[in-house]
Amino acid sequence: MALSDQELFLHLAALIGETHVLTRPDDMAPFCKEWRGLFPGRARAVVRPANTAEVSALLQFCNTHRIPIVPQGGNTGLVGGQTPWDKGDEIVLSLQRMNHIRDVDPLSDTMVVEAGVTLFAAQEAAEKVDRLFPLSLASEGSCTIGGNLASNAGGTAVLAYGNARELTMGLEVVLADGRVMDLLGRLRKDNTGYDLKNMFIGSEGTLGVITAAVLKLYPRPRAQVTVFAGLASPSAALALLNHLKADFGAGVTTFELLPRIALDMVCDHITGNRDPLVTRHDWYVLAEISGADESLSERVTASFAAMIEEGVVADAAIALSLDQRMALWRLRETLPEAQGHEGGSIKHDIAVPLASVPQLIDDVCTRVEKLVPGARPVPFGHLGDGNLHFNITQPKGMERAAFMALWDDIGAIVYDETVKRRGSISAEHGIGRLKKKLLREVKDPVALDVMAGLKRMLDPHGILNPGKVIDAP
Repeated sequence: MALSDQELFLHLAALIGETHVLTRPDDMAPFCKEWRGLFPGRARAVVRPANTAEVSALLQFCNTHRIPIVPQGGNTGLVGGQTPWDKGDEIVLSLQRMNHIRDVDPLSDTMVVEAGVTLFAAQEAAEKVDRLFPLSLASEGSCTIGGNLASNAGGTAVLAYGNARELTMGLEVVLADGRVMDLLGRLRKDNTGYDLKNMFIGSEGTLGVITAAVLKLYPRPRAQVTVFAGLASPSAALALLNHLKADFGAGVTTFELLPRIALDMVCDHITGNRDPLVTRHDWYVLAEISGADESLSERVTASFAAMIEEGVVADAAIALSLDQRMALWRLRETLPEAQGHEGGSIKHDIAVPLASVPQLIDDVCTRVEKLVPGARPVPFGHLGDGNLHFNITQPKGMERAAFMALWDDIGAIVYDETVKRRGSISAEHGIGRLKKKLLREVKDPVALDVMAGLKRMLDPHGILNPGKVIDAP
């Protein structure tokens, strides 16, 4: 029999502690909507366990009583994977109290952290032992490691270090029935069967709840050079990328693409931003090169000088201080905020092979202009790994609601051009609610069948984040 709310709350209080079971609508509200307000919902309760044992007991109880659970980290996701639906029958499982760094081992270049540790706290813990945890996102002050792994987060350093999956050596996962799977190994080599951890990274809490992880650390770069370059086209940006790879190899740690319209937006709307270059250019690259060489700055300067002489780069500014570096990064990181001042923005997170990027941009822009004359494409992002945030801003003078009603039509263009180039409809943000239907249209049917089979096996009663990513009847 279904439990009444009062019975449920008493059981939850016994498992987690009364003060960490939220039931008042005002208390639950921050956990039931994300910052953009696109995926609001209602929860029956919000629970905040302190450790893996409490998560285990909670899932065992919910599995027995068929109570759906929505795991949540820092609630910074962009596809609605971390918020409850409108029915109000789900429990939000917030992992923010599980914020302990269990161990940092610079000798093995690893650290063990709990799921509620913020990305920034993980970076700081690594820095204290003169190591680098290279995952870097705009939301790093509030996003959590559990959420980063559940969505297989990417960010600005994927080019050199890989995404969250590649930065993870082991996991601790609580399964739907409450069993705890301890995969917290630190071994670089372990061929004892299937690599189970990778099933849970990127699964958005639909297969199990990640409670802790072993993360890879790296030597801290002794030198880092940040450059902002103006170019004529995305093709020129790719030529620059190849040149820098030839000169610096894995030292090329960041390579971000920005169109002129993006620079105009951040300079017009965000106080303190200004164009670092004297003349205007159609496209820009924000690049960082890292290394241990004291002469790195001189070498980078020479490399860009050569590219200017060859006509690949039109102009470049090199940061000479930390303040200058931060000023260059603000041009990139404040773009989402600046876009909001320009009206509606229809956003896409895609990836295609590097060689396909220039033609993709041209073809999408041409088709979008034909569909919505005056629409303003803003393709930007992690060009170094082929990941673009292909956003379309509404035409000036058009009503926001009328433009946003074209979300599916514009999305169809972006995704059609992406899929025909064997690209991905979700490079780093996940599937969640937003792209669940689209996933069925573009994913290999055999792969979808295998995904559904895994869901049925690991979560036979469908209590883990139901309705997200994939259905498994």
